[in-house]
Amino acid sequence: MSPATKYEHFLQKSVVRGKIVKVPYFQEQGLELFLEKLKAQGWLAVFTNTNRGCSVPDLAEFYANCVVTNGVVTSTVNGRKVHFNAKELGNILGMPSEGFNVYVREDKHVLGAEC
Repeated sequence: MSPATKYEHFLQKSVVRGKIVKVPYFQEQGLELFLEKLKAQGWLAVFTNTNRGCSVPDLAEFYANCVVTNGVVTSTVNGRKVHFNAKELGNILGMPSEGFNVYVREDKHVLGAEC
């Protein structure tokens, strides 16, 4: 499939916007533990930030040109080549890049499990 065909394909896809956690609501419902776990894993800011967004055409172009090789994502958007690995993406997004399996396998206290 050509990049132009891929672009048109991805441009037709719906972009699912992130879910926003309303902290006061979760506190009212007695779900502080959930908020604590999100915070401990470095994800609370992601779920409470209402300013995050993206350009659908730019996102379609990113996916149309995206290639992953040896854990490095490479793409081109608006004529600019971008490349990053998991650690760099974590730094860009301000969140952990180790992955859920590290927390579950090695650091169960974050999830409230007995070790």
